[in-house]
Amino acid sequence: MSTFDKYANPDVLVTTDWLADNLNRLQADDGDYRLVEVDVDTTAYDENHIPGAIGWDWEDELADTVRRDLAPKEEFQQLLRDSGIDDDTTVILYGDNDNWFATWAFWQLTYYGHDDLKILDGGRKKWFEEDRDLTTEVPEYPEGDWTAEAPDNGIRAFADYVEETLDRDDVELVDVRSHEEFIGEKLGPEGLNEGAQRGGHIPGAHNIGWGEAVNEDGTFKTVDELEAIYEDRGITDDKETIAYCRIGERSSHTWFVLTQLLGHEQVRNYDGSWTEWGNLVGVPVEKGEA
Repeated sequence: MSTFDKYANPDVLVTTDWLADNLNRLQADDGDYRLVEVDVDTTAYDENHIPGAIGWDWEDELADTVRRDLAPKEEFQQLLRDSGIDDDTTVILYGDNDNWFATWAFWQLTYYGHDDLKILDGGRKKWFEEDRDLTTEVPEYPEGDWTAEAPDNGIRAFADYVEETLDRDDVELVDVRSHEEFIGEKLGPEGLNEGAQRGGHIPGAHNIGWGEAVNEDGTFKTVDELEAIYEDRGITDDKETIAYCRIGERSSHTWFVLTQLLGHEQVRNYDGSWTEWGNLVGVPVEKGEA
């Protein structure tokens, strides 16, 4: 039995052993597979990375910094083509910080219609700890023909939608930030206080930190452990869930856990998150414990 068989979608994860055994396949020009690294630290890829991996800069390539939005459909499409990705390519994602931005890229690729996606369980941390092969060489692949589909707004929440759900009993909010951020003592992680005018949380939100879902080595916890974390604390599949954090990257990690590993069907990532809600005029904020 595979380590991942009990997950709702076991095919979305690969082990470091599998990746090490398949590096040659991942570096072929045929476009069947592409390995992509997306990091919180955007300089990490240049320092070293897994052989054959392409590096995506989440700040410049996955976002529209002028509009403070996701990369537009056409620009995102060109990024994938430049990365040698076709419509039928299996894209394997990994990164630092227990795959924060790898799961963001997974969510964004899903948003634009690509469904053949996998995450390296344990990410960059586990690969490094196991002293696996690394390189500084940046690969070049033939241009792909990937075509973006219309955005799937069913997996994304906007501020007006979040506000509309505040009095609904069939929607739960999960704030995946630290306890200090949730109660309003901090506006963000150390060094990342990005302009929110107010501290606190969206009224009614549960505080379940994103990091509760992973082990010390960055791998995901078992189904039983994950159910105890989320379902026993009010995040169940019979209700819609909206996850948020500061800018949407940590909440995409929770979105991945809930949808791909636990099989919840109604989960949205509110990527505007606290840097939007904490600045909006006229919306309510709570401080202190839930």
